[in-house]
Amino acid sequence: MNKKYTELLRFDQNHLWHPYTSMTQPLASYMVESAEGVYLTLCGQGLDKPTKVIDGMSSWWSVVHGYNHPIINNAIKTQVDKFSHVMFGGLTHEAAIELGQKLVDMTPDGLDKVFLADSGSVAVEVAMKMAIQYQHSLGKANKAKFITIKNGYHGDTFAAMSVCDPVNGMHQLFSGFIAKNVFADAPQIGFDQRWDDSDIASLKQQLDEHHESIAALILEPVVQGAGGMRFYHPEYLRQCRALCDQYGILLIADEIATGFGRTGKLFACEHANISPDIMCLGKAITGGYMTLAATLCSADVANTISEGDAGVFMHGPTFMGNPLACAAANASLDILMTTDWQTKVQHIEASLKQALLPLNDHANVANARVLGAIGVIEANYPVDMAIIQQKFIEHGVWIRPFGKLIYIMPPFVISDQQLAQLTKALCQVIDDDAVFNKG
Repeated sequence: MNKKYTELLRFDQNHLWHPYTSMTQPLASYMVESAEGVYLTLCGQGLDKPTKVIDGMSSWWSVVHGYNHPIINNAIKTQVDKFSHVMFGGLTHEAAIELGQKLVDMTPDGLDKVFLADSGSVAVEVAMKMAIQYQHSLGKANKAKFITIKNGYHGDTFAAMSVCDPVNGMHQLFSGFIAKNVFADAPQIGFDQRWDDSDIASLKQQLDEHHESIAALILEPVVQGAGGMRFYHPEYLRQCRALCDQYGILLIADEIATGFGRTGKLFACEHANISPDIMCLGKAITGGYMTLAATLCSADVANTISEGDAGVFMHGPTFMGNPLACAAANASLDILMTTDWQTKVQHIEASLKQALLPLNDHANVANARVLGAIGVIEANYPVDMAIIQQKFIEHGVWIRPFGKLIYIMPPFVISDQQLAQLTKALCQVIDDDAVFNKG
């Protein structure tokens, strides 16, 4: 490794925070020298030379078309030559309008109004504010709480934290400072298992007891992501829609991780054939190029807010509708909708099932499961992050586990050979007891 990289990594380790890491005992961070297709080229941390690895994470669900895509590159270059940013207050631009049209056309029926936000967490904050302002505009200011299901994850900002799992989530430290909301038991019936109405009983009970104070139900449809990588039955989601209608509360679908094809449907709500009142989108919206998110809502939600006491929706980020991000999103969505993404995802799903489901018999594995282009190995023991990360790189792949969960969500453009290398590495690494904390 050259001297420049050594100095940069030293500064990084001493001065830069990374997600969920310690500054006094930081985990190794590898230097990305370049990225192309499904490959990252890494340097540093014991690597003698630049090393290409297959990215099994799509940079946390987002890089669905691979890195350095010429069409998205060109869209950003074209936009930057026009202008990089303008305020969205009193001004608008073609890229934002085009993106809004695309999102309205592709999302479930009834989601006709689009709020462009900065990130997934902000999209959730916007959705929650919409729900509260909606109820307030109806003269129901007492309906200011949220109901959700345990094992969920919705982001790291304060309102989003308040609807993440209160016990097993990542935000217990802030329990004394965040709003108190209502939690129902997480659904236990798997995606392909036989449905039983008992799975919805906890949510029904909580709604019956608390509906007069609840503005909305928020949940991740069908797939719970960072809260446990759990797949649940679509019937649960269908019944959620009916219960929200029954009790006069809004349904917020957090599709930040699941949107744009990851589960085998364009949006996970389609597995249940329902449309929420509010939907949050992010991650893959720009193909992983730039931070951008969107919160869509029904005309009823938007009009009720707009006719309320405030007369406006009370939110407006500085970088709302950023032209560069919108340009990247438009290009990414064009690629998605003009290629046979569904066949690609179905093929990835079949390959993942063939490779990973036999691991249900492995001594180190509690459960192996697959849905769409998501493969999950839930281990019997927590991983040793430093060791397992190094082992994966030695096998030529980038996989970033957490806790007992070793999961992959590869780019849709991955080849059969690349996917086979990814799953083979996963299978071989879990054979090594040294990667687990069994003490």
